Amino acid sequence: MENKKIEIPVTGLFSKQECLWFLSRDFDDCIYKIYNDRVRRGFRSGDKIMVVDIHPTPEKLILEWLTGSPSDEEIITVVEFVSDWFDLNTDLTQFYKAIIADKRISYMADEYSGLRFIGMPDFFEALAWCIIGQQINLSFAYKVKRKLVERYGEFTVYEGQKYYAFPATEILAHANISDLRELQFSEKKAQYLIAIAQLFLNGKLSKKIVQDLPDLESRIKFLTGIRGIGQWTANYALMKSMKEPACVPHGDVGILKALINHRVIRSKEDKHSIDRFFESFMGWQSYVVFYLWRTLSKPQE
Repeated sequence: MENKKIEIPVTGLFSKQECLWFLSRDFDDCIYKIYNDRVRRGFRSGDKIMVVDIHPTPEKLILEWLTGSPSDEEIITVVEFVSDWFDLNTDLTQFYKAIIADKRISYMADEYSGLRFIGMPDFFEALAWCIIGQQINLSFAYKVKRKLVERYGEFTVYEGQKYYAFPATEILAHANISDLRELQFSEKKAQYLIAIAQLFLNGKLSKKIVQDLPDLESRIKFLTGIRGIGQWTANYALMKSMKEPACVPHGDVGILKALINHRVIRSKEDKHSIDRFFESFMGWQSYVVFYLWRTLSKPQE
């Protein structure tokens, strides 16, 4: 029986090379696997995990189910997730017009043309990832994430490879701090993760609850009222999971380095110049942040 295939159209410029490279960056994410022409990941649906190949092209993304026969509802769920993950519905034309007007970063419109804001549609995963990554480098953060996922996540096996789904809130809500400590979580991070999972489980926190708040200010205020979520975590999670266009995770080491590299600031303490810089890109601040992160590394030739 032939595998089920679905096509998702792409709006405007889209670069398969840039998007797949960003997903990889040699950081070994345990949720998906990158190949030369596609990304493969598992999608949880009820008590099963479907393995799906995503083949990007400039005009469309082709989704191919490698396991199972998806229902119409399951197809819609995966299509919506992938569209959000790759930010397929955004037209980058106005963004490129904005950055071209600033000579310090204008080159990015050509060099990274078609790079989409690669998100993290699962809001709980985005917050958990922020907690994991607080005050540690990315390489170590990915190692801790893998330990967490392999310990608590569901998986299926396809062609001898395990494909995991990020641990469900009901699982992590009942995790033990001592068990998380064995996975190299600090005491506080373990407490934060469990507490946030419990908020999701009890219906006090969800993507919809935050989205239904009237504006960005109220969303940040709501999130920073939760123990373990500061300004950086709130902005990062909102931009990665909800594509909030005006988020800037102030204090981010990578952003500060990129701003110095592009002579926007001379000192990391120059908050006035940072604010003035981002004010030039109203409605596109998150994309500017994403492209600044991109400038910090080059794909290997």
